Amino acid sequence: MTPLETIRHHAGNDALWTPAEQCITEVVEELQLEHTVGLGEAAFYGPKLDFMALDALGRSWQLGTIQVDFSLPERFALEYTGADSARHRHVMIHRAIFGSIERFLAVITEDFAGDFPTWLAPQQIRILPISDEQRAYAEALCANFKEAGLRAAVDRHHDKIGGKIRRGQVDKVPYLLIVGKREIEQGQVSVRSRLQGDEGTCLAADFLTRMIAEVKTRQLPQLPSKP
Repeated sequence: MTPLETIRHHAGNDALWTPAEQCITEVVEELQLEHTVGLGEAAFYGPKLDFMALDALGRSWQLGTIQVDFSLPERFALEYTGADSARHRHVMIHRAIFGSIERFLAVITEDFAGDFPTWLAPQQIRILPISDEQRAYAEALCANFKEAGLRAAVDRHHDKIGGKIRRGQVDKVPYLLIVGKREIEQGQVSVRSRLQGDEGTCLAADFLTRMIAEVKTRQLPQLPSKP
């Protein structure tokens, strides 16, 4: 019976495995990444980096991974011609940005308690016409926001504005834009943000500029300052 210590737990031999480990070690040290070595935890085809994240309860989860694989290119005799016109063996890199997409979504949803920042929210802006008379203006605003790459929608329900505001708050939409007769006349929107509440009115064009900048810079929400 083969002794336990001679059983191989990974592909390839030490001549391939050792330089793969050295590559990862050099990278994390050069980038000064905080890390620990998990002996015996490597994947079958080669050593890898596991990127760990803490959830809202402080539990650690593996999300992204990067694995350096010297074994498969050797097994399949993969080669390329280098700048020196010589034949060289590939190194395969297995990369999983999210790992399990379900796990990633669960962790990030729990971390934000579903209250996503504007750049991440499924719906960034919701436009609330006070009555059907403002519906066309609301739809035009929505089209402009979408053309600029923003995720916007119009609340087309026929209930009162208070009900629309409440629905937007429950849905955790970062920005609610209320439009009535006065807003149409002045080309404005009345802004209610998820965290700041009623922010007053501003020109629709100015609000669009603000949103583009907020999404581009991936700003995190700023909690209101306490009095």
